[in-house]
Amino acid sequence: MTDEKVWPQHALGKELNNWGRWGEDDQIGTLNFVTPEKRIAAAQLVRTGKAFDLGMPFDKEGPFKAGGFRTNPIHLMTLLPSDTPTPDGLISADDMIITGLQSATQWDGLAHAGYGGRFYNNVPAAAVNNFTGASRNSFHHAVTRLISRGVLLDIARLKGVDRLEDSYEVTEADVLAAEERQGVRVESGDIVLLRTGSYKWFLEGDREHFLGNAPGPGLDICRWLHGREVAALAMDNFSGEVWPSPVEGAMIPFHQVTIRDMGLTLGEMFNLEELAEDCEADGVWEFLFCAPGLKVTGSTGSPITPIVLK
Repeated sequence: MTDEKVWPQHALGKELNNWGRWGEDDQIGTLNFVTPEKRIAAAQLVRTGKAFDLGMPFDKEGPFKAGGFRTNPIHLMTLLPSDTPTPDGLISADDMIITGLQSATQWDGLAHAGYGGRFYNNVPAAAVNNFTGASRNSFHHAVTRLISRGVLLDIARLKGVDRLEDSYEVTEADVLAAEERQGVRVESGDIVLLRTGSYKWFLEGDREHFLGNAPGPGLDICRWLHGREVAALAMDNFSGEVWPSPVEGAMIPFHQVTIRDMGLTLGEMFNLEELAEDCEADGVWEFLFCAPGLKVTGSTGSPITPIVLK
């Protein structure tokens, strides 16, 4: 008989586990750190009124290839002006989209990833099914908490490059050095935006590279995220962590620890390029961040158009 393998992400997850921290019925995890007082303070960061759209277009030119479990959004017209003439000259139009909830810029909710048959806060795998969707940890519980102080940590600029090399693992040392370089500190209830520069591949039309080996955070920064009481983490890559995983044989171990054990909402495929340019120019790396998402009952995530106000 051989001993059962002890996965490093599971050992780390046990150390950083937040189950029960906000009660047995909690379904939003670290978004509990976003308090009314936090939102008031975040709103006071708006000085110039400049707005930045961090979202990917929702259209057929998205990042995904046909045949996968995620497809690009499909936009269809359901009513045309030619269909609606009236005696008084009214014309109108309606449309619809067919899309996965995680097919462009998006949040991963707390029913998105788990292990050991459990999701965040000891929710069994059976709580997510074809009948109810996510009957526990549905993303829709989180929408009011995704407005807070945002902080951009630009790891690519820290390293003096326009984008990090493929499969570079962002470490705790990197985020600490970025804070020092930028003169900013991540605090409880903040939503952290982590720039690797990976999104530039998508902007340049190289979707294959964008969906390939990606720089991103690994297990090394989980203690920092936990200790700083980060409310949510958003990234500019497709995978939400370094890809492929440096943990041999493991599949998205960073997701396993952050989502399942810590209850941390993760964002992926954020366009941080224009915002990063502005922050570098004016030296202001904190702002009001707004990205509530869609209130889809029973969902495991949500498409978003995140907006930053400075």
